[in-house]
Amino acid sequence: MPTPNELYDEAVDLRDKGDHAGAISKLEEAVAADPAFAIAHGMLAKLYVDFAEVDKAIYHAKKVVEIEPDDTFSYTALSVIYQRCGRIPEAEHAKAIAYNKQMGFD
Repeated sequence: MPTPNELYDEAVDLRDKGDHAGAISKLEEAVAADPAFAIAHGMLAKLYVDFAEVDKAIYHAKKVVEIEPDDTFSYTALSVIYQRCGRIPEAEHAKAIAYNKQMGFD
């Protein structure tokens, strides 16, 4: 059985070849094997938002924030996902958290 890292690498190859559905499948396998695999959740968020699967995109973006709560970029990425999904108040909130973390106000 492939490791989560191997599944992630396969997903990247599939995504680069234009097989986004295949990439999503591999990434879902990776996060099932390792629920704390933040980079896989991040790529899932991006791919799901590209397919207008809003709830799934937001779920995976929130997982990244949950796994890496001190990472400013995680909140920035969540803000972008919210924006792309048309959820502006949530986007502004995530952006404010990112800013506060960046400035050391948290």
